Amino acid sequence: MELLTHRYRTLTILALVIAGQLLLLGYQVRTEGDVRLVRVWAVTAVTPVARLLETIRRSVSTALDTYVFLAGAQRENRRLKRELGELKLEVHRLRRELARAERAEALKLFLERSPSKMVAARVIGAGAGAPSKVVFIDRGTRDGVKKGMAVVTPEGIAGRVAAVYPTASRVVLVTDASFAAGVISARTGVQGTLKGTGRDVCRVDYVQNEQHVEEGEWFYTSGDDRVFPRGLPVGPVTVSREGKLLREVLVEPAGLRGGLEEVLVVLEGVHQPVPAEGQPQPETGLLPPPAGLTTTAEPGAAGPPPVLTDADRLLEAYRRLGEAQGHVYGEGGPGAPPPDFNRNLEPGAPLRPEPPGGGDHE
Repeated sequence: MELLTHRYRTLTILALVIAGQLLLLGYQVRTEGDVRLVRVWAVTAVTPVARLLETIRRSVSTALDTYVFLAGAQRENRRLKRELGELKLEVHRLRRELARAERAEALKLFLERSPSKMVAARVIGAGAGAPSKVVFIDRGTRDGVKKGMAVVTPEGIAGRVAAVYPTASRVVLVTDASFAAGVISARTGVQGTLKGTGRDVCRVDYVQNEQHVEEGEWFYTSGDDRVFPRGLPVGPVTVSREGKLLREVLVEPAGLRGGLEEVLVVLEGVHQPVPAEGQPQPETGLLPPPAGLTTTAEPGAAGPPPVLTDADRLLEAYRRLGEAQGHVYGEGGPGAPPPDFNRNLEPGAPLRPEPPGGGDHE
């Protein structure tokens, strides 16, 4: 049998192939398929491989697209960050220019309104010591600056000239421990000595515990130190409490708010009165009066008579007596005769000044 099979091997294989082909043809005819089974088998065998290859291709393509997109996004992000940094620098520069222009305008207005002779200066450096509060300005002896002159800003006093050079000066700030100046409160008239603490605040020494100083009250220069003209603002009170011997009063120097870039050196100071109400408050928006309501009488307009107190009536009587006797209050030296306060004046009587030396008084 083996000999027969080996001898007719080719014929046997051919017969098997023909028989298989016949069987397949019969199966295809029975199933009424118009696609060859060989193609079906080939497609079925190749489909998983093709699906795997397509998946790999899509993954690689997506990865490449993502990498390219991220690389472009990173470049765009770096460009935007660079532009943002440049814009921030430009905004910072413009803000500094605007602040410098506003300070220059404030200095100009302050110079125009102040009766003292001043010269503007720019801060060009600061002291090297950590606890020291010293700056250098670009004005010196060539500009008329002398040692001991006051240095101020439109907001308040800033310091005192400690040393002068031909083209520069060294200024000790009000917060330096060696600084001192005479001050007076605007509301209660309490006087003291402003001294630096080496920190951002100053203290007012020699204020008694019995003296009344409120927080928020403004101090002004008193002029007693012969350095700062009277009436320059110093700053508001931040702390006011009783101490063991003297009252503890701390003041925030208004002249150093926001740092120093431009200052004014007082060449010739002129004393001014201390404001009675302290630092002026901002304007308050008020509604107009209702229709038909008159708040201020116009000249010649009839209105209700003013309310007079006993003190007002006495003051008016003294004024009429002085006019009737030709006497001016406040004038005349010691021994000058006063007006006759016992003289009666009729309400409708005309007031005619009498000649000097006349009158009913002896």
